[in-house]
Amino acid sequence: MPVPVSPDAAVMPTFLPRGVAAPEGGALPLSGVTILLVEDSRFASDALRLMCQRSGARLRRAESMANAQAHLRTYCPDVVIVDLGLPDGRGDRLIRDLAISRRVAVVLGLSGDPDGRGLALAAGAKGFLEKPLQGLGAFQRAILRHMPGRFALTVRDEEGLAGDGADPLALRDDLAHAAGLMSMAPDAAGRSYLTGFVAGIARSTGDADLAAAAAAAALRADALPQLHRLVQHRLGEGARF
Repeated sequence: MPVPVSPDAAVMPTFLPRGVAAPEGGALPLSGVTILLVEDSRFASDALRLMCQRSGARLRRAESMANAQAHLRTYCPDVVIVDLGLPDGRGDRLIRDLAISRRVAVVLGLSGDPDGRGLALAAGAKGFLEKPLQGLGAFQRAILRHMPGRFALTVRDEEGLAGDGADPLALRDDLAHAAGLMSMAPDAAGRSYLTGFVAGIARSTGDADLAAAAAAAALRADALPQLHRLVQHRLGEGARF
C-alpha cells in the first residue's frame, strides 16, 4: 500500500487531453499500477521504491532473472523494469522473452550505461531508464507515455533524484556484496558482471574515483585488487553517503 506523500512532494496537474478525466480524491499518477523491478542493487532498488511510493505505484523486486521468472509465474504486473546487468545473465534476454510473450503491457530497460538503451530497445523494450534516474517527473513520464488515458501529473525533475532519501544501509550492502564477490577471484564473466555492478554504484553516488577503478578493472584483471581496496575503503568510511 502506498505511503502518505509528504507536503514537499506536491504535484501539479497539467493539461487534460479530451476524454481523460482527473482522478478522484487527489490520486497519484501511477495509483493502482503494479511494477516488477528486476534489479540486483539494493541501493538502486531503494531509490526507485521511493519514487514508486511518491507516484502511487506498488513495487515488487526480483534480484535475478530466475527470481523474476518465479514472480511472473504467479504475478502479472502492469510494468516490468529490467536492469541489463544481472547476476545470472543479461537482462535483455528477459526483455526479449517478455516482448515475445506479450505477458506484460509495458517493459522498460534499465542501466547505468547509456549505451544500454539500444540493446534494450532492440530486445523489445518500450522504453529505457538510465541510472541514476534524473527525477520523479522523468520516472513518471517514462511509464505514463505507454499508458494512454491516464491522468498525468508533473513534478519538478529535480525532485526525487535517485539516491535522495535512499537507505544508506542498502548502499553499504551493495558494497559488501561487491567486496565478497571480489574476494572469490572471479573469472572473466564474473569480473564483467562485478565491474558493471560497481560502476552502477559509482554512478548512483557520484563517486568518480570508484567509477574510474571499476572501468580499469573491467579492462584489466590486474586492476581488480585496486578496486577491491577502494571498495573496502568505502565500506570503512561509511560509503561516503
